[in-house]
Amino acid sequence: MTGQPQQAQRLDRDALVERARSLVVPGQRHLLGITGAPGAGKSTLAGEIVDALSPDAVLVPMDGFHLAEAQLQRLGRHDRKGAPDTFDVGGYIALLRRLRADDEEVIYAPTFRRDIEEPIAGAIAVPRGLPLVVTEGNYLLVDEPEWAPVRELLDDVWFVEPPEQVRLDRLIKRHMTFGRDLAAAQARADGSDQRNAQLIADTKSRADLVIGT
Repeated sequence: MTGQPQQAQRLDRDALVERARSLVVPGQRHLLGITGAPGAGKSTLAGEIVDALSPDAVLVPMDGFHLAEAQLQRLGRHDRKGAPDTFDVGGYIALLRRLRADDEEVIYAPTFRRDIEEPIAGAIAVPRGLPLVVTEGNYLLVDEPEWAPVRELLDDVWFVEPPEQVRLDRLIKRHMTFGRDLAAAQARADGSDQRNAQLIADTKSRADLVIGT
């Protein structure tokens, strides 16, 4: 981690898989983080890495720590869903610490269901001895006090940075896939999503690798 601005590298999937494979060490647990703005392609890349390295890798997304809709409504944060304070960051950090320790027979992690817009507890099993955990999410590199421990718990962090219009087009399409009309999808992408994207962009210098797509 250099802390200096980095140029995006255009690496093909095979090269990225081989970099991830270097973290697969029998008898050791390593954590790989994949981050970037909404619509950057984090989930897709993380899934491809895990598929390529199966059964030695598992995906544990940060999105499993979204606050439930009932809590967002109670806190008055529903309209900002996806912002840093709409996640249980303490729970996420606690899980990462347990995963690093690798001293439990099995650890159960949550996931997030976009079709119902809710986290689901205990959906992902991580058995003891599995060498690589891949985690992806927006705020892995945020340097604010409550989020900073995340970076310290990850062995390698990749920042995914596609062309901006490509990212926005993907994001709008995703919002429409899950029920928004075009106007609502564009409003979300240009509103709260864009504010979150700027915060995430400011964390890029803390990444080990910046990937252009």
